[in-house]
Amino acid sequence: MAERIPQNVLDQLFLLARTQNKWLPKDVSDAQLREIIEITRMGPTSANTQPGRFVFLKTQESKERLKPHVSEGNRDKVMSAPVCVIVAHDMKFYENLPHTFPHRPQAKEGFIGKDAHILATAFRNGTLQGAYMMLAARAVGLDVGAMSGFDNAGVDKEFFEGTDLRSNFLCNIGYGDPTGVMGRLPRLSFDDYATIV
Repeated sequence: MAERIPQNVLDQLFLLARTQNKWLPKDVSDAQLREIIEITRMGPTSANTQPGRFVFLKTQESKERLKPHVSEGNRDKVMSAPVCVIVAHDMKFYENLPHTFPHRPQAKEGFIGKDAHILATAFRNGTLQGAYMMLAARAVGLDVGAMSGFDNAGVDKEFFEGTDLRSNFLCNIGYGDPTGVMGRLPRLSFDDYATIV
C-alpha cells in the first residue's frame, strides 16, 4: 500500500521547485539521462501505449540545429542549458501494443486507419510522459524549464523528417542558476480548479 511521501520530497517535486531560466555551467551525464528515462517509462499511460519519445540535445551542434526554430525569447535558455529535450510522441505507437499490451493482442487493430484516435492518444499520453520526465529529472536532483515558444513543424522537419515522431514541447534540464528564477506567480484556488460531487 502506498504511503504519503515526506514533505521534503513534495517540496523538491512540486512545492518549492521552480521553472528555471538560467543554468549553472555543470554537466548532466548520460547516466543521469538514462536514469530519468528508466523512471519515466514506469509512469502509467492508457492501455500502456507509451508513445512518448525524448531527444536529448547535449552538444553545441545539436542545439544549433534547434536554435533557428526556437522563439527569440527562448534561444538563450536553450543554448545555455546543459541539455534541451525535445519531448515528442510516436504516431505509430500502436505497432508496439502486441509487446506492451500482450494480454489484448487485438488492441493494435483499434488504431489502424483511425488518424484522429491515433493523434489524440499519442498527444495525450506523450504529454503525460513529458510531465513524468520532468518530475523524474527533479527526483534525481536536477532542475527543469519546460517551454513552448518554438516552431513544431520546423523542429519536426529538422529532427524527425522521414519518421513517425512529432514534437510536443521542449524542456531544458540541468542545474538551475537561482539568479534566473522569477517570483512565484499566482495559482488558482481549489474552487477554480475542482469540484467534488
